[in-house]
This record gives sequence, structure tokens and C-alpha cells, in this order.
Amino acid sequence: MRISVIGGGYVGLVTAACFAELGHDVRIIEIDKRKAEQINAGKPPIYEDKLEGILKQSIGKRLSAQCNYDGINDSDLIFICVGTPPQDDGSADLRYILSAAESIGSALSGSDSFHVVTVKSTVPPGTTESVVVPAVLRKSGKFSGIIGFCMNPEFLREGKAIDDFMHPDRIVIGGQSDKAIDVVKNAYEKLDAPIITTSLKAAEMIKYTSNAFLATKISFSNEIGNICKRIGIDVYDVMKGIGYDHRINPYFLNAGLGFGGSCFPKDVMALIRLAERNGEEPILLRSVIDVNEHQPGRIVKILYERIGEIKGKKIAVLGLAFKDNTDDVRDSRSIPVIEELLQKEANISAYDPMATETMKKIFPDLSYHSSVGDALEGADACLVLTEWPEFSRLKDEFNRMKNPVVIEGRKILSGFGTEGVCW
Repeated sequence: MRISVIGGGYVGLVTAACFAELGHDVRIIEIDKRKAEQINAGKPPIYEDKLEGILKQSIGKRLSAQCNYDGINDSDLIFICVGTPPQDDGSADLRYILSAAESIGSALSGSDSFHVVTVKSTVPPGTTESVVVPAVLRKSGKFSGIIGFCMNPEFLREGKAIDDFMHPDRIVIGGQSDKAIDVVKNAYEKLDAPIITTSLKAAEMIKYTSNAFLATKISFSNEIGNICKRIGIDVYDVMKGIGYDHRINPYFLNAGLGFGGSCFPKDVMALIRLAERNGEEPILLRSVIDVNEHQPGRIVKILYERIGEIKGKKIAVLGLAFKDNTDDVRDSRSIPVIEELLQKEANISAYDPMATETMKKIFPDLSYHSSVGDALEGADACLVLTEWPEFSRLKDEFNRMKNPVVIEGRKILSGFGTEGVCW
């Protein structure tokens, strides 16, 4: 199958690489020339486990990147994988979706073949019908019988995206017609997963609801953890005890600093704004965000209780990425922690296995180190903010600190006695 993917960012690049791995001929449309050149050189502009290997195997054979829409009129299937960043009020910014849809329509204006335009970006319910469909048809001068439309949300975890794509829990396809849905189904025919077909709006809502529910589990766990901290209970024991209940399951119950990344905060806020515009008061979703926003401040409060005045103290911060196995710092919970420490005039000594360069764009003046030991040297206290596996093996490195005060935002340490933000 001939596939075009609009957008060479995280979702687009993983999607394109995996479809190429499945044997399809894939073209990435990426307007950033530097990024397109990196992709064509087999060097992913983002870090994602296994991605570079797939790129090197596919580039020049079944996969290529370009900065224009030339040639996409020979594609059977076109995926829109552009960003939908939050606006100032938290609602989704759809300008890139509209731009992509218009460019696709213009590119298809001279084609008489059947094409399926499929949105994979996370968009509010109704977006495909109200924004994408009319834009493509207007610019192409065609009607929907010649061009089909689908919505195929992604459920990729950063750091595990390749595995998630190749071994999905489910594949959701919303479509205007069975003919269009069948084309998308064919793209995934080599994967063994249940396929759920539904309307365009329902598929869009499934993505938002999935992220909102997982975020709710995290905030629920954190609120329980905050209570447990008050009365001397290890919340991890509690969550282990409830996680064996098959109605609950153990995933996303790890209490700590809260959720970050490019999806959960953005998508929950967008769902809140969607509810408000339709006359609903999303009480639970607001609470999910409120709990998440307050968690980072708790670890700084504990730090003050343990060492007193923070001004002038050297605080080692281990972990900058929003989670392990990625260099992504978008909405990382380390950001508000660092901001508060800087407000209190702490001297911050930071280390992360992969996210140093991305965090430098936000905090260029921190003291960054290339090893845990160097970051801990002479520190008055240490905050562990990301659950990198290498941190679980730390022990002797803490002897380089001035004071053995270590507080975890994620429960990862095993060789050194610590306390956590909510345990």
C-alpha cells in the first residue's frame, strides 16, 4: 500500500517507520527541512527505543521524507499526524490540522483515484467532520465519494511506541463509509489486534477519554498517596493490594509527582474546554488537573521540612524528562519543581541520561552534569524526579553528598533509604 504521513514529529515518525516496517511504501511530509534531512539520513530527530534501527532499515527503500506535498496524489492512504497544541485557555489549537487538510486537498485536486484521508492527531470530537472534510473537499474540488475520511487515534507510550504500534491492545477506526474504513484496515492487516470500527466523532472521543481516564487513575493514586503519607502508610503497598483486582488492574497506579508529557495534561484540558462549550461542568476532570498541579509543590515542601532554609543550598535534581526512556520534557513535573527551587534561590545541580539538552532550552543556566556522582557532589539534598532504571542501582554515589537527604518523586531507589512525596 502507498501511504503518506503528514508530519514527521513523534506520532508521525513512529507511524511512518512502523508502516514501512510492515512492508508499505511510506512518504513523510515534514515542512522542517532540517528534520526531513535527519530522517532521510536515518537519524531520528527524537529519541525513541528501536526507532533508529527501523529507520536505517527502511530509509531509501520503503521510507522517505520530503518538505512538500508533491506526489501524495498517488497515495492510497494519507495520515494527518500534525500537532494540536493547547491554546491559552487549554482548548486545542487546530491551525495545523486545517493547514494540512487544505494542502492535502490541493495536492489531490488533479487525481481521479480513491484516496482515504485519515486523522491520527488527537482532536476534539467533531473536528474531522467540521474542519478536515470541508477543507479537503473545498481545495480538491471533489466530493466525499471520491475521497474517503477516517479517524484512527494513536495509543503510543513514549519510550514504548514501537512496541505499542506493533502489538496494540486495539485498533480504533472511525469512518464515514465502509469503503474508507476497509482501506485503513488493510494497512494494519499484518497486526494481530481487535479492530473497533465506529463513527468519526466516537473515534475522536475514544482517544480523549482514554487519556483522561489514565490521568484520573494517576491523580487518584496521588490523592490516596497524600493521605497515606499523613498516617504513615506506604501507598505502594496499598496500590499493589488493589491492583490485583481485575476490575482495576495495576497500571497507572504509581503515586508520585503526577503526570506530564505531550498528551495527558493537554488532552484533559481540551476535554474540559469541550465540556464547558457544551454546557457541562466537568467536576472530576477539573479535580484531576488540580491534584496534578499541586503534587510538585509537595516535594519542595518536604525538602524545606528536612533541610530548612533552601536559599544558597545545593540541591541535586536527578531526572528531567517527564518519564524514563525519553528525552521529552514537555510538561515534565521537574519543571515546576525547578522553578520553585529557583524562586527560593537554590543552587541546582542536575542530571538526566537523555533530557539534558532539551531541558537546557528551558533552564539554560542550571549546572548540568554528565554523571549522577558529579551531580551529587557536595549536595545538601537530592530530589529524584524521573523513574530512570539506572537510578534504582544507585547506592555509593549518595556518599558524595554533604547531607544524606534524598526525596523521591517517583519510587525507584532500592539501595538507599529515602522518603517520597507521598510515601
